[in-house]
Amino acid sequence: MTAESSAATAPARTWRYWTEPAWLTADGVRVGYRREGSGDTLLYLHGAGLTRQWLPLYAALARSFDVIVPEQPGFGDTELPDHIVSFDDLVLHYDAVLRTLGTGRVHLVGHSMGGWLAADLAVTYPERFASLTLLAPMGLRTPETPMADPFRWSETQADHAVFSGTAGHYLEYLQQEGELEDYLHEYAEGIAFTRLTWNPRYDVRLEHRLARVLAPTRVVHFADDNFIPPALSARYAELIPGAQLVTLPGASGEPASHVAIIQQPEAVAALMTEHASKYPVG
Repeated sequence: MTAESSAATAPARTWRYWTEPAWLTADGVRVGYRREGSGDTLLYLHGAGLTRQWLPLYAALARSFDVIVPEQPGFGDTELPDHIVSFDDLVLHYDAVLRTLGTGRVHLVGHSMGGWLAADLAVTYPERFASLTLLAPMGLRTPETPMADPFRWSETQADHAVFSGTAGHYLEYLQQEGELEDYLHEYAEGIAFTRLTWNPRYDVRLEHRLARVLAPTRVVHFADDNFIPPALSARYAELIPGAQLVTLPGASGEPASHVAIIQQPEAVAALMTEHASKYPVG
């Protein structure tokens, strides 16, 4: 396993938040990642989109932490190998990534699909993480109020579920290489998302396993999220010992949607920073 200092193969790109990734190879998978800042290391696991960018949220976090944002297998410019077909495989993949980077203990943050993965990592390696923050996480079942089904919605329904009807305000995050190329990129990431979450769309084993989490945990629910219901975030907070549930409201006339990470980057970063800073890695 090796870490590589830069990428020679990524094409020149011009969209607003593009930055050149660094590259590492872990267990045979070539992974693009971005890293900035100093201080305790914070590993951020993204959801099913908003890739190939250094988001304002990451920049805000980098004022307090050494922030590492890998691109998940099949997302961004990271390849999707045949052997990664489940979240269990992703857990082993990130064990390899962290060992390659030589990080030691880190703060762990996950958003949406990345929140599900972060929970799995904290269950499997409870001593490795100094703190855990879950942002609108997927992964649990709430039969009375299930999450929206991402495999059934139209483009308009996706805007309602993910952006709470405000996608048109955030095109600078969504429009990258151009219409056709963007559709192809979205389709490729959809393949990876489908492979991991189509069946099942939650993990019943987590309900028992979350008791293994040792890292102090904050679960952040976004008040106007039409994808993840409040009950799902609350269920995580209920099952993780000592976890705190925080709800972020909308601001400046905008709802706090499932992607409040781009609507309110400073506020979301402040919630993570305030929590993680209480538990120094060293």
